[in-house]
Amino acid sequence: MMRGPVDTGTPDRLFTILGGRSEPSEFFDVVTLIVSECRPARWMQSEHRRILELCRHPTAVVEISAELKLPVTAVRILLGDLRDAGRITPRHPRATRSGASLPHTALLEKVLHGLRRL
Repeated sequence: MMRGPVDTGTPDRLFTILGGRSEPSEFFDVVTLIVSECRPARWMQSEHRRILELCRHPTAVVEISAELKLPVTAVRILLGDLRDAGRITPRHPRATRSGASLPHTALLEKVLHGLRRL
């Protein structure tokens, strides 16, 4: 029997996955890299297990969202659960202290121009 794609984004499903929560316990930027600190256990929620599997190597929050087919906000809540339990380590992007380490505007414009030509 063929099954259609699973609709993971319905409000009822999200409410169930997140236990009614709508705010993460910690902010995770979409480019924050997540690394698993343990292996998934059978008793864990399936989404938590999948995140731990995905993050055996550093994986960005946005990539996790795409793989789970869940909104980034929902993934942030799930990551907060795992972080609170000590099961993941987030590697937040470094903030630059000065504009000196940022690329020059001229270089960025050249890159943008090259991308537009593709």
